[in-house]
Amino acid sequence: MSTARQDLERQIDALTAVGIARERIYLDNKSGATVDRPGLRAALGFARRGDVIVVHTLDRLGRTVRDTLNLIHELTERGIGVRNLADPIKVDSADPTDAMGQLAVALLALFAQMERTYTSERAAHARAVAAAHDRQVGRPSLLDPAVLAYAVHLRDAGDSMAQIVAKTGMTRSSLYRYLPARPPVAVTAAQPAEGVTVAPAGTATAGAVVVGAS
Repeated sequence: MSTARQDLERQIDALTAVGIARERIYLDNKSGATVDRPGLRAALGFARRGDVIVVHTLDRLGRTVRDTLNLIHELTERGIGVRNLADPIKVDSADPTDAMGQLAVALLALFAQMERTYTSERAAHARAVAAAHDRQVGRPSLLDPAVLAYAVHLRDAGDSMAQIVAKTGMTRSSLYRYLPARPPVAVTAAQPAEGVTVAPAGTATAGAVVVGAS
């Protein structure tokens, strides 16, 4: 069993341990989860007012802290809560009386603001350095089809985005922009695939929607 698969099974085990049926665990392939996430979309589509999305860790919900916070706020407006299992900071947005849970959401907002600030500062610094050395800022205007085909081959072979960047020289943003979508895969843990979970009301975790690995 691969390390990625072992990690997936560990997360699924944690979700089933709190009463989530495997057929309600929606999955996303780990190496392709950064942009196209059919499992997460299915989980969000299944969730109804009064449900709680339970995640192994909050990074299952978004690529950045800001993405995660935005999603938590959107779900709150729909009357859907979010609870995590394995993060050091516990979040339970479904319970407005849980002061620590609400504090955790506030901390997420603070981290998101810090993330935006640092990202903006790094981008501004990079532009200034590039301008000082008379270099073009931004992605190249042309993409070598052979390099893109090699990137697709590496992704299908199981390489991570970081490995593909190192081997092809493509930027991460170009990979996200130009890599073609993967073929459809099974999105529940009851089928042979990899990543997210939903549990219907009436189970041991009544009204819970559980997002597993991605």
